[in-house]
Amino acid sequence: MSIHPDHRHDAGTPATDHPPSGTTGAPTGDDTLDLRVADLVALLARRGTRTEPGTGTRTESEAGTGSAADTGTRTEAGTPVGTGTRTEAGTDLLDAVGSWAPAATRFGDFRLVPVRPGRDLPLLTRWMNDPAVAAFWELAGPDTVTADHVGAQLEGDGRSVPCLGVLDSTPMSYFEIYRADLDPLARAYPALPHDTGVHLLLGGAADRGRGVGTALLRAVADLVLDHRPRCTRVVAEPDIRNAPSVSAFLSAGFRYAAEIDLPDKRAALMIRDRSLRHVL
Repeated sequence: MSIHPDHRHDAGTPATDHPPSGTTGAPTGDDTLDLRVADLVALLARRGTRTEPGTGTRTESEAGTGSAADTGTRTEAGTPVGTGTRTEAGTDLLDAVGSWAPAATRFGDFRLVPVRPGRDLPLLTRWMNDPAVAAFWELAGPDTVTADHVGAQLEGDGRSVPCLGVLDSTPMSYFEIYRADLDPLARAYPALPHDTGVHLLLGGAADRGRGVGTALLRAVADLVLDHRPRCTRVVAEPDIRNAPSVSAFLSAGFRYAAEIDLPDKRAALMIRDRSLRHVL
């Protein structure tokens, strides 16, 4: 399974434009937001809120499958330097993804581990060159292609966090957790504050076609809602042609909201509502 971020969200460029009226397939509504990180920073500055380095602990096994609470760049000594904008609650734009507790699934304990290129790039490059993944992610090629894609997020302002999905200590999937309301995706649908987006690929063929993707999507959506109290919806936009991915989202409790046009694909807008979490 691969859910491709064809709209190529730029981790450093806020969504500032909305689609022209009459755009085919795009939802309309007065609640569409035009949010800028610069405006958010300015607002916090006026309130006297501090911007601080990222905090959190890192634990790593000898195999290197640890978790990091920071999502920023690193000094030569390896010290975390946060790049996420701090809110009054003292959290970054995605509420410290690396510190989220593991989730139990029927396939084992699952956790999100923020990517470290020096450790993870060979594995991610291999996954990106799998034909089943490359068909939707379009990141096949040398490791520099993957490095550029991941690096743009790690060097950004923290609105997107690339993560390994680790199942019982084994890295087996790749996730991008991102602020959909601060992403170019927000131009294509009526985004709400703190909408959180998910991209997913399953790394190995053995994990496809047996319900693993559905289980992980449900687990990740629950993690987002558990750790991001201001988020009311988890969203995704798989390629409308990728029937297995759309089906996995539906089975994971997402609802089909609309078809939307993104720069490189026609997508199915999938939404998991907090209000329906315990109903589904």
